[in-house]
Amino acid sequence: MSNDYDSSDVELFRDNVRRFLAEHIAPDYQQWETAGITPRGLWNKLGEAGFLCVDVPEEHGGSGAPFIFSMALLEEFGRAGFPSVSGGMAVHSDVVAHYLVNCGSDQQRQHYLPKMATGELVGAIAMTEPGAGSDLQSIITSAEEDGDHYIINGSKTFISNGQHCDFVVVAARTNKAVAGAKGTSLFIVDCSNPGFQRGRNLEKIGLHAADTSELFFTDMRVPKSAMLGQPDRGFVVLMSELQRERLSLGFIAVSAAEGTLALTIDYVKERKAFGKPLGDLQNTRFRLAEMQMDVRLHRAFVNECMASYEKGELDVGSVSMVKLGCTEMQGRVADGCLQMFGGYGYMAEYPISRAYTDARAQRIYGGTSEIMKELISREILR
Repeated sequence: MSNDYDSSDVELFRDNVRRFLAEHIAPDYQQWETAGITPRGLWNKLGEAGFLCVDVPEEHGGSGAPFIFSMALLEEFGRAGFPSVSGGMAVHSDVVAHYLVNCGSDQQRQHYLPKMATGELVGAIAMTEPGAGSDLQSIITSAEEDGDHYIINGSKTFISNGQHCDFVVVAARTNKAVAGAKGTSLFIVDCSNPGFQRGRNLEKIGLHAADTSELFFTDMRVPKSAMLGQPDRGFVVLMSELQRERLSLGFIAVSAAEGTLALTIDYVKERKAFGKPLGDLQNTRFRLAEMQMDVRLHRAFVNECMASYEKGELDVGSVSMVKLGCTEMQGRVADGCLQMFGGYGYMAEYPISRAYTDARAQRIYGGTSEIMKELISREILR
């Protein structure tokens, strides 16, 4: 994994992202939030701008940029307060694309990755089920061998990009005689396959414009060539790729907290109480000091973990800590900042209210805070 880059190039890239946000996201974001979904054409715009599959190798259709560019992209979206877009982007570019890069066949890479980079194809990953969330070993979606095909039956829920996706990486049990960790395989499923059905676009308390859906598979036949990786080894792939996903969630959390804090600092300088700006009151100043410290400490930690990841040295305990610590911090900062807005903070028209509700999901997806604590404790006590 390359970490050879010029910091000025990263800053130039950030400037390009900010201009894109101002031109293509900010004017319509509230409308998308009200509608409950982003337009499919946004994926094509993201692709045209070079914001999809940023660090996927050029030979596979990506930009071939260092890892930091992908994280810088997510940071700018997070700092600007547009997680309903960046969440789906992260799934597409930082999760699904890298499953294909690291585990896909040459044919799979050639077919999907170049079109993912342009936005022609949108990817999703289907792990969570109605009865199996963070405990992926409990999935019951099955894939039964039938000659040169597998027949998939089951359902998935809370699937990011579920409405717009053109293909899905599906986790299914291929060997029920052993534990789920040893009998799960991954399949690349095209959404045009007979037996595939999209469910409703789920309503959420936050991230309203994020595409989050139910998916159903009924006697859906896929060729054996659709398997991603080795038979019964899907759980190993899932666990290895969760490192990157959880690190990216840490980056999103820190940048979102930075944006929320900046928004609040501007507000308390202007808003008056008892005849003077809120920022002149000791309670306001002390709370801001505490939150700024909280954000900067987690910024240092996520940067440390990025350096370890670039060297291939990021361990399960550390990435679990960064996911746990940063997302919990984001929640604390969002809550503390909303309080400073008083009654206005509870009004939907103020961006701070959106930052507060959007932050709540961060402690759930990618592995709940409780699961992170379990993983950390295992590393400590082994």
